[in-house]
Amino acid sequence: MARWRLPALVLAFVAIVAAGISATSGEPTFPALTGRIVDQAGILDPAAQARIEAKLQDLESKTSTQVVVVTLKSLQGYDIADYGYQLGRKWGIGQKGQNNGALLIVAPNERKVRIEVGYGLEGTLTDAISNFIIENAILPRFRAGDFSGGVERGVDDVVQVLAGDADDFKRRAAERHPSGDQGIGTFAIVLLILLLWLYMYVQQSRRRQQFGGRQRPSGWGPVIIPGGWTGGGWSGGGGFGSGGGFGGGGFSGGGGSFGGGGSSGSW
Repeated sequence: MARWRLPALVLAFVAIVAAGISATSGEPTFPALTGRIVDQAGILDPAAQARIEAKLQDLESKTSTQVVVVTLKSLQGYDIADYGYQLGRKWGIGQKGQNNGALLIVAPNERKVRIEVGYGLEGTLTDAISNFIIENAILPRFRAGDFSGGVERGVDDVVQVLAGDADDFKRRAAERHPSGDQGIGTFAIVLLILLLWLYMYVQQSRRRQQFGGRQRPSGWGPVIIPGGWTGGGWSGGGGFGSGGGFGGGGFSGGGGSFGGGGSSGSW
């Protein structure tokens, strides 16, 4: 029976995480999709908006790829990665079946930014490239107070990658993170710590059985759940189906879907 204890502990941990996710009170509210730029936070100047709109419209006309820029007044207590993928699904950015949509999300009050990538673009606009664009094109300008400049430069880089000119970004992103994607590395470290904790717990339980007669450990003991999952990590809210039909001004999502790909940053 002892050999079943480790799988049982793993299942218990997953159940606890799932319970914590489902216990999240309420669901986030989303702004209306009114165009390729939704400046809810009011941080983009009209001239920059006009230029960005033209670039995104041109990208879609040539490739069918949809990119939307959204600035938010509040993340409503959600992690930007969790909010972002749900927003992408709610709006249905990208074409149905191709899932070729992306979002550039800015939450100035929480000082967070994210590039959210649809399923169909994850092999092109990779997590590493998204992180590179955020760190090198967007955040330096945000730190200087130039939100319009940061967003426009970020859009320029995203458009360049999605238009088929991604080789230079892949090379520079690989040089910056030679060991692979930072989010995957962080997840691997956390998973390793968790498995080590489970192994130590099992060994301690065995010792108690050996030296404690019939005494057996009661309960599961303290469970430590690491927080701060980001990127393509643990995400709540699976009930937001993709689907178009949102929006105005001649633009709407095409029914694309998202699964948490992309990268986040803060300033």
